[in-house]
Amino acid sequence: MTTANKDKKNILPSVSVRFCGDSGDGMQLTGSHFTDEVALAGNDFATAPDFPAEIRAPRGTTFGVSGYQVQFSSSEIHTPGDLVNAMVAMNPAGFKTNLEYVEPGGIVIVNADEFNKSNFKKCGYEEGYNPLDDEIINAKYKICRVPMSRLTRESLASDSDDVSVKDIDRCRNMFALGIVSWLYSREIDSTIERLQNYFGKVKNKPEIAELNEKAIKAGYYFGETAEFFPSQYEVAPAKLKSGEYRRISGNEAIVLGLTVAATKVEKPIVYASYPITPASEVLHGLARLKQFGIRTFQAEDEIAAVMVAIGASFAGDIGVTGTSGPGLALKSEAIGLAVMMELPLIVVNVQRAGPATGMPTKTEQSDLLQTMFGRPGECPVIVVSASSPGNCFHMAIEAVRLSMRAMCPVIFLSEGGLGNAAEPWLIPDISKIPKIEVTHPVATEEEFLPYLRDEETGARPWATPGTPGLEHRVGGLEKQDGTGDVSYDHDNHALMTKYRAEKIQKLQDVIPDLEVEGSGDTLILGWGGTRGSILTAASMLKERGIEVATAHLHYINPLPKNLGHILKSFDKVIMPEMNSGQLRMLLRSEFLVDIAGIQNHCGRSFFAEELTDEIESILNGGTA
Repeated sequence: MTTANKDKKNILPSVSVRFCGDSGDGMQLTGSHFTDEVALAGNDFATAPDFPAEIRAPRGTTFGVSGYQVQFSSSEIHTPGDLVNAMVAMNPAGFKTNLEYVEPGGIVIVNADEFNKSNFKKCGYEEGYNPLDDEIINAKYKICRVPMSRLTRESLASDSDDVSVKDIDRCRNMFALGIVSWLYSREIDSTIERLQNYFGKVKNKPEIAELNEKAIKAGYYFGETAEFFPSQYEVAPAKLKSGEYRRISGNEAIVLGLTVAATKVEKPIVYASYPITPASEVLHGLARLKQFGIRTFQAEDEIAAVMVAIGASFAGDIGVTGTSGPGLALKSEAIGLAVMMELPLIVVNVQRAGPATGMPTKTEQSDLLQTMFGRPGECPVIVVSASSPGNCFHMAIEAVRLSMRAMCPVIFLSEGGLGNAAEPWLIPDISKIPKIEVTHPVATEEEFLPYLRDEETGARPWATPGTPGLEHRVGGLEKQDGTGDVSYDHDNHALMTKYRAEKIQKLQDVIPDLEVEGSGDTLILGWGGTRGSILTAASMLKERGIEVATAHLHYINPLPKNLGHILKSFDKVIMPEMNSGQLRMLLRSEFLVDIAGIQNHCGRSFFAEELTDEIESILNGGTA
């Protein structure tokens, strides 16, 4: 290969890259640093971290594989990509479990030093078989064998007593990052600066910072001088809306949204939760923001957590709790208590694949029916849903606003695929976000009626304890209309049941109408984290000569006021969901319209290509 060929760069519209290896190989850190590099280069991007469920599976086994995928582009994108253009596999287990996601002809960079008999056995390859020698694999992919372990040790050889072989081996991921950074023309200076700051200043280990810097440079120069790659590739910056951007994950956006909501209500937030994947990062993020009046509490279990949040709301603060599907089930009776007491409460549910423990690090949308009906009695709650990592910020504020207005619990549905994923986020002007008005009653000469309802909202007054003259009864027993006394009267129970439902329906007057994008006789309707796949599929269908319209639901209870009209105005409605068709069932029952469903139960988001094919099949007469 000549130097002239090496200097040639191929310009690509978009690239998708996946890093995979043992959970101790630093794949999440590697992918995160690479994402920062593409963000600083001005590309649009979308990520998909993939965590193992086991805390520490035996090294080299398929159960312990950790992955991180990122797509970056010169135009707007909505997904981390279906098949990847390049993959880095740090061991045979990562190679085996992720090779199917590489496009034919794609580049596969492996740490050849780890491809040995011992590791082949650990991940289930037959004795005597080396996948790197497989003729079919070599014909389908460009396999690049790089002895990363050896090259990392050679490049970081040092006489310093402060550096161990273990420290050096931990830098293999930075060597791999250097190779990929060179391959796709990404600058590594920003990564080096962050490594120096974190290890040198925060951790006070400048020798570790120096090791990582040497490793990433060694990998970069290896890519530049090795004969593995025919050329470098480059993706031009994207033309995004002007403004200041930052990389944000869904869980980080929830943290910032709740914090902003607290400033707009001018009340402190009390966030109480019990650690659970994939919602724990919300607790961690809020715990770092005490300066904004955020108080966090790690409870001994899910029930205690939601009860602390209810107590905070009773006291006049913003009570918030967070969990995933199994924890939501444990909180159900207490959520019913908040419905009966008619107190604001925000429950963040970052959904994961079930049932039971299921696949705790994989994403799904299967908690919807539990969210709507998983409590004793007629027990309605407000339900909102986020559609992208950045949208989690807006919907967190909406959850607080609606809960305060209706004096009712809100269940805010996110998903593991949103909570862990990241995208570029245009930082909003906080001053333009309207205040959330809250009033507390004061004592007057008239009798205080704690369940006297506001005519506009249907909500009862939020009387804080300790206010003279506003003493009232609370608890889980049925309330007498107006006085709030315990009541077993049949007609009163029917009336209060009606009131608790009506105040949620009144919110239709203050939530936005559903917006339809595009045109055609077919509507692709989605909710939650399917939005990116749906928008990409709509674009792919257009390239095939098929026009479809799209719409996305962020408000599920209540539904937008114009939804029924929209559903009946299309010849065909198709709803993709990462469950068995839960919202589709509710909409068909509510509006008596036929909706075709596309289901996904595999614990990951829809691939845009497969969704496009399924939609086209339905339009051509296939069954849903």
